[in-house]
Amino acid sequence: MPFIKLTRLEQKRFGAVLLCIFCAVGAWLFLALNKKYPYTVQTELLYKDEPQGKAFKALQPDTVDLKVEGTGWQLLFARLRIKPPSITVSLQKLNSRSYVVFSEQLDQVNQQLETSQKVISIKPDTLYFDFSRRTNKRVPLKLISKLTFAPQFGISKEVTLTPSYVNISGPHEELEKIHVWHTDSLKLNDINKNVDVRVNILKNPISNVSIYPANIGVNIPVDEFTEKTIEVPLSILNNKEYYDVKLYPKKVSVVILVALSNYAKADEDQLKAAIDLNEWKMLKHNKLSVKITKLPEFSKLVSITPSSVDFIIEK
Repeated sequence: MPFIKLTRLEQKRFGAVLLCIFCAVGAWLFLALNKKYPYTVQTELLYKDEPQGKAFKALQPDTVDLKVEGTGWQLLFARLRIKPPSITVSLQKLNSRSYVVFSEQLDQVNQQLETSQKVISIKPDTLYFDFSRRTNKRVPLKLISKLTFAPQFGISKEVTLTPSYVNISGPHEELEKIHVWHTDSLKLNDINKNVDVRVNILKNPISNVSIYPANIGVNIPVDEFTEKTIEVPLSILNNKEYYDVKLYPKKVSVVILVALSNYAKADEDQLKAAIDLNEWKMLKHNKLSVKITKLPEFSKLVSITPSSVDFIIEK
């Protein structure tokens, strides 16, 4: 295919024409992008000035569509989002009626946004609410945690939460669904001493239910653990026929990990070991395996010696 050959003068002229075209397009784009254009963006609603002594439930989702006036630059660079990503709406009017009209609050809404953005309208323009008497309820707290300990360390006593419950208030039908409340996740690694921290309560996803307090104290007793060997007599389970059962041996050695602070307390009275006679009656085993039926609190089983025993049954 033949190529068109241009002289040096023609090349300069062609380059000048292209430059003029690019400049004209650039000027047109600059003017066009500086103009204001309407676009729609969805945002989350936050409430303030909630009516006192009333429980309310929104009859529509907590998101609305904002018709926003912004520059073409915002459209070009896909900045179709509100900054901040939510708007706060006053519910003061709910003291005298059951709905809120956004067009009455456009000035307050625009004061929350960037100066380059202006809300023209909000859809839906009216939010409706269902009211009921506000009730209170106390529910227990559950700690959500992910803990790792340094070698030989662990929890030595019960973890305490202060307070161990939260007070919630809201519509009766909503509170009936709530039986426990969780904390935010507590994540700690390589723990080798007592933990005493404050943890936030999990945020409430239901806008018309309030939670108190916002955070609690968490105490986790931590101690170093060591092994302890205890001789434990064997008891017999499921001997309903009252056979005379001879066990060999009659005691087993149980090795447990126990906190140093509880070392002296861990004794034979806090440990129970047993064999199940059903292993012989139903499974026809010629040896009976040893099971631990009771352990000292916050201890861990390491081993049982022997793990199974011989037996003789006299009918």
